[in-house]
Amino acid sequence: MPPPHRVPADMFRFTVADHAELYSAILAAFAGANERLETALGLDAVRERLSAPGWLDPLSDDDLTAALGRLVSWQLLDVVQDNTGNYRTAADYERRNLQYSLTRRGEAAFAGVQHALATLASTGALQTAVLDAIADRLAELTTLLADPASSDRRVFTALSELEGHLDALRNNTKQFNGELQRLLRAESTDTATFSDVKAATVAYLEEFLTDLDHRAHVIAVGVARVESHGVAVLHQRALGGAELPSHHGTDPAPAWLEHRQVRWEGLQAWFRPADGSAPRVEHLHTVARRAVVTLLQALDRMTESRRRASSAVADFRELARWFAAAPTDADLHRLWALATGSAPARHAHLHHADPELVAPGTTWSQAPSVPVSALMRTSGRTERFTRTGRVRDVAALRAERAARAAAERAELEEAWRRLDTGGPVRLSALGELEHDAFARLLDLVGRAFHAAPRDGRRRAVTADGRVEIVLWAPDDAGEVVLSTPRGTLRGRDLVVDVRVAGAPQRAAAVVR
Repeated sequence: MPPPHRVPADMFRFTVADHAELYSAILAAFAGANERLETALGLDAVRERLSAPGWLDPLSDDDLTAALGRLVSWQLLDVVQDNTGNYRTAADYERRNLQYSLTRRGEAAFAGVQHALATLASTGALQTAVLDAIADRLAELTTLLADPASSDRRVFTALSELEGHLDALRNNTKQFNGELQRLLRAESTDTATFSDVKAATVAYLEEFLTDLDHRAHVIAVGVARVESHGVAVLHQRALGGAELPSHHGTDPAPAWLEHRQVRWEGLQAWFRPADGSAPRVEHLHTVARRAVVTLLQALDRMTESRRRASSAVADFRELARWFAAAPTDADLHRLWALATGSAPARHAHLHHADPELVAPGTTWSQAPSVPVSALMRTSGRTERFTRTGRVRDVAALRAERAARAAAERAELEEAWRRLDTGGPVRLSALGELEHDAFARLLDLVGRAFHAAPRDGRRRAVTADGRVEIVLWAPDDAGEVVLSTPRGTLRGRDLVVDVRVAGAPQRAAAVVR
């Protein structure tokens, strides 16, 4: 057997050899048969799967047999004789007695090609749902480890799901970061489309970064709680629930436990490193923040370039067109004077500060210079000095704005105070609400309904992370009428739990 770090020779030769499409289709047919627990296929069975719509054109027996033989020579397929069947003729025996099946090398080769194609087609994503799933699985493991009577199979299932979510986070993050870096370096001729893509990416990153620190902290706490019960205990119980079979008389437990330890160390590196170093999730936060800044700067540059209607190059080209279209030499001279500012002087009427010191017959070359205002060049007018305007007193306006901001803040605090339920309550227990408080309650309920349900409940937080709402529909939910000074709203009598950070505790209504 070759070393595990080397790919066997001819393993992926079927992807570049002649008739590569036929070889790939044959391996795909065997992979599909494996999914249906069909371990071996005969010549007719292979032909039947290859003749499905959208696959290949019909093949002769010789071509198909040659292709199967080539895959056997590359050790991707194994062939055996089936002497247990009933054959009517010698030709029937020659046609049906050979049975083909995928080897381990063939399974690995086809899986490698599928993974490569999936990687090329995927773009990766930063999904907060994966972070929430990791936190949920850690909480489940903590509960299971705290109960010695819990099932080892449930421990194994929860640990497998946790590792799967961690793999998804790691793979999606790597792919998304690669796409993000390529986007930062990309240049597009379609400026409008390119600007829309970058704007959408900025919005996506900002949404992911919202409450990322809180989610990372929850996962780190979950890792610490599991470690308090012992990682070795976790792996031993998961090993008991895995029910691993032995292969060729060897015990698979040591290798399985070693692999689980490596995966747990990867989880620690992401959220709670054992050596006290910075977790990788913080680096992800930094990269995302830096990308947002870079993308916003690129968008600003693109927006600024759109605002500039022309440039110096464009101006000179337009001036050249005007020169080429001028009908006479006089027009050329007049156009040159206007373009270069070499028109006749407009300051001949100006006088020296003391005209008596300059004789009337003094030539221009000998007479002292006269100061000329810059306004003469731009507007044709001389400077006029007047009194400096008074500085406007904005103290009253500043005080008015501060008072208005304080009043708005007080109204917001009062609205949140009214909506803080202190625990689960029914909507019918809220009574009559002010219009502003009612509008904010509808906003919170709308955010919750846009969130994915977990355990039958929906959770959502405001953009600043201060207010959290949890709602669910009880089994006996009836109809409720919410009254406001501007009207009423009818709907289901849901149970809501609104918590406001920093608000004083208050007694919640009884949920029946």
